[in-house]
Amino acid sequence: MSGNGKKNGKGGAGLRSHEWFGKADRDGFIHRSWMRSEGFAPDVFDGRPVIGICNSWSELTSCNVHLRRVAESVKRGVWEAGGWPLEFPTISLGETYMRPTTMLFRNLMAMDVEESLRANPIDGVVLLSGCDKTTPAQMMGAASVDLPTLQITGGPMLNGKWRGTDIGSGTAVWQLSEEMRGGRLTLEEFFEAEAGQSRSNGHCMTMGTASTMASMSEALGLAPSGNAAIPAVDSRRYALAQLAGRRIVEMVREDLRMSKVVTRESFENAIRVNAAIGGSTNAVIHLLALAGRLGVPLELDDWDRLGHDLPLLVNLMPSGQYLMEDFYYAGGLPVVIKELAENGCLHSGARTVSGKTIGEDVAGAKNWNEKVIRPFANPLKERAGIAVLKGSLAPLGAVIKPSAATPSLMKHSGRAVVFENIEDFHARIDDPNLDVDENCVLVLKGVGPKGYPGMPEAGNMPLPPKILAKGITDMVRVSDGRMSGTAYGTVCLHTSPEAADGGPLGLVRSGDRIELDVGNRRLDLAVSQTELDERRRTTHYPTAQFERGYGKLYVEHVLGAERGADLDFLVGHSGALVARESH
Repeated sequence: MSGNGKKNGKGGAGLRSHEWFGKADRDGFIHRSWMRSEGFAPDVFDGRPVIGICNSWSELTSCNVHLRRVAESVKRGVWEAGGWPLEFPTISLGETYMRPTTMLFRNLMAMDVEESLRANPIDGVVLLSGCDKTTPAQMMGAASVDLPTLQITGGPMLNGKWRGTDIGSGTAVWQLSEEMRGGRLTLEEFFEAEAGQSRSNGHCMTMGTASTMASMSEALGLAPSGNAAIPAVDSRRYALAQLAGRRIVEMVREDLRMSKVVTRESFENAIRVNAAIGGSTNAVIHLLALAGRLGVPLELDDWDRLGHDLPLLVNLMPSGQYLMEDFYYAGGLPVVIKELAENGCLHSGARTVSGKTIGEDVAGAKNWNEKVIRPFANPLKERAGIAVLKGSLAPLGAVIKPSAATPSLMKHSGRAVVFENIEDFHARIDDPNLDVDENCVLVLKGVGPKGYPGMPEAGNMPLPPKILAKGITDMVRVSDGRMSGTAYGTVCLHTSPEAADGGPLGLVRSGDRIELDVGNRRLDLAVSQTELDERRRTTHYPTAQFERGYGKLYVEHVLGAERGADLDFLVGHSGALVARESH
């Protein structure tokens, strides 16, 4: 179009946006006229693909605060390739600040992304994300619409620095906090470290959930090769964003929709990459939810079957020594993917947003620092993938991250010390009279999807000070919640069904014996079925209560952790069709 409803032969009639901007009628007049008010030249209506830039920028989400600048780089690329970029916001989820937990709102953000894409004249989309839940939420929302989709994440912060050493966001907090609670670090020293941890824009520079989900996007083929590890403030991230802007226009012309890129093979690749990088347990929930949106069959047991026996190659906190900045300089995720592919552990033919296969994308990758990225033949740990536990305490499953656990605790039997909810935990954990020793198992109920609500990162419970004072830094912990990807310890998470959904976890009492056997994938409660039946008759564990709004919707419709904690009515994608014209 030339802004007057006449075709110019540039192929605009084949674009979704043509239904808005290409009509020679009253509606076309309205749609073009209002866009002219923004100062766009008339030739933007001449069949250019409209590229949505879905931006989770927010000053309340520190990890994402630089994404406005990233968006400008994407726009440059879109214009260069003959597209028309239109940036739009969605809600943003700041892991550090939001209460009760960002996980409560992941599905809400996914709904926002989905409906924004479907309702507007968009032919393809570049997703801009950073903080933990923003990356999977955008993927989930886009999957339900199934347009040509490409994702650019914000990148990690520069390495934290304190007293001449590198400190990692999250991981250092947990470590130093325990040191202070154990009496080995002063409050002044603790605050001194605070000033050196976060030195630049970007998300956590450990292999926490943000870095993990950026890696998952790349392993799925949705983000460009090399995207995950480039520091947020490195000029090469902005160059990559510009190239992504060019590429998304080509993807629209190729009709390379998300469902053509992210397939069962892609998910298997991502699970294996997660093992090799020592990725966050949160990836389990997010990828199960994403697969549900795409209609790709994926189960909790796939994580164990496909990934558990793979080696840990990436020597990053919390499972190792280094940080994301070091990972990038060593060669980044392409090196890991290439190592897995060359050792028969990857579907090298899986398609990516580049239009090539993932094997072709990483063919030229080189490892520049084998201390940071270990060769397959000399891994940091032999078996490091997430283990899925089943048993009388977790009939539908629980997960544990062996690479971040204490080897001597991987088979353990101990007396339960039970906290009925997070308030009970905070009220009693520091009590010097708490009946606990290092052989006990800490149990926290009521932090699952329905019980909290939203499944907070409370599973890595701080240890009692009386235990820390002995120099002990780990105990077996069991909950129906999650833990930060930056955290560590022998922590059994996502125990399903959760206490608030009638799971056996809700029946555990202090003094019960809990048996963990990671080698045999067991998590059991050594209490007779007769006793459990009796307890069930007299025990009711409450779900969270909301009178109105999204919270009420969430609690009534959220699925269990073993199914990704999505809302039941959002499983499956419904495509990009808009049922009615608005005028």
